[in-house]
Amino acid sequence: MKIAFHGAARTVTGSKHLITLDNGKKLLLDCGLYQGMGDQTAALNSDFGFDPREVDYMILSHAHIDHCGLLPKFVKDGYAGKVFATPATKDLASVLMEDSGGIQENDVKFENKRRALQGRPYLEPLYTAADALTAADRFVTVEYNHWHTIEPGLEFSYTDAGHIIGSTCVHLKITHNGKVTRITFSGDVGRYRDIILKSPEVFPQADYILLESTYGNSLHEPGNTTPDLLLEWIRKTCLEKKGKLIMPAFSVGRTQEILYALNQLEIENRLPALDYFVDSPLSTKATAIVKSYPNYFNSRIQDILKHDNDPFAFRGLKFTKTVDESKMLNYYKGPCVIISASGMAEAGRIKHHISNNIENSRNTILLTGYCEPNSLGGRLKKHPKEVGIFGQTHEVNAEIGEMRSMSAHGDYNDLLQFLACQDPKQVKKLFLVHGEYDVQQDFRDKLIKKGFTDVMIPERHQEIGLG
Repeated sequence: MKIAFHGAARTVTGSKHLITLDNGKKLLLDCGLYQGMGDQTAALNSDFGFDPREVDYMILSHAHIDHCGLLPKFVKDGYAGKVFATPATKDLASVLMEDSGGIQENDVKFENKRRALQGRPYLEPLYTAADALTAADRFVTVEYNHWHTIEPGLEFSYTDAGHIIGSTCVHLKITHNGKVTRITFSGDVGRYRDIILKSPEVFPQADYILLESTYGNSLHEPGNTTPDLLLEWIRKTCLEKKGKLIMPAFSVGRTQEILYALNQLEIENRLPALDYFVDSPLSTKATAIVKSYPNYFNSRIQDILKHDNDPFAFRGLKFTKTVDESKMLNYYKGPCVIISASGMAEAGRIKHHISNNIENSRNTILLTGYCEPNSLGGRLKKHPKEVGIFGQTHEVNAEIGEMRSMSAHGDYNDLLQFLACQDPKQVKKLFLVHGEYDVQQDFRDKLIKKGFTDVMIPERHQEIGLG
């Protein structure tokens, strides 16, 4: 049996891990889109590193686009099997993939206008919205904590990863010649004591573990500071400077966390009387889906739901729908808060809002999560004097802020707590994935001190035998 790491290997996005069983069958864990990799992004997303036609099974950990975003191309290029996911992951991934397909089409349409003027050949989109709908038809839903037999000798189960609604850790039991091999893929591990979701669940002993490592060398601010920190930024930007607070936010998870924190401020009578815009049709759809799975919320939210039937709504909240409504925010008079996707500010309406507001010193761009270093969000984190957006150079006069308390990824304490249910002596190999290489090297040292003696950091396309 072998495993090959075709994505999220020494980088954070593009999650894809291919297991080849002893009988020759192939199983893919995740099929994610690379994001924020600069000029390399298109090439990375065009090359799977394997032939989709040769893959027999596909298991999805969760709906974030860096884990599901290449599924439409995967199916388009010949994958003929099912896609296993939780019900919430199916619902969320369906709308995210369709939105991503629309972005691919629009990006190519824009580029082809330039190519037509230059007499250069046209490009084809990576995939279309129609391809995304075709991929969504392949989903088969599996609930948490239920062993599902894919074929004789191949079983898997899900446990709650606590990362976003429907997110999972994947546990495989592979039997060959009477020997059982147990493999766990962490997906993305959430945070313990998350303000909305349940904590990551305890999971069965594994022989091999694929562990994400996004924040493997850092600690987050306490999560209970989120409403207070948000209020600080609102007061500073909107009340004192009379500016706009622009917040890039992932449509799934981060947007809902922001809305929940603002709702908490209203309950406490501390929310300033302003207009709060969610300018992302995808975020609007995702919020509706999240609301439809209240059983995935933690006990604290369950108690709140007894007297507040919508913990993501408050006075002043407005969801924009059309492109024209989004454009009108450029002419909005007075201070306001604009929450828009994408979280790395690489695509979507947020990129336009940053372009239109970054030169005004009254405004603030408040980054709310992880950003690939080459993404617009990653570049802004370095506090440059100038930044290029849509081919134009802008002076960075707006304040650039960051809220680390809002990450949906566990820090190294969370990751170590996640592994506490395992006997390190029984883990033959632990593979670090979904992390930047320098972070992974630091985290490997921490894991070795905890007794995990064989910790590997695979390279992209590296294939490793499992004894």
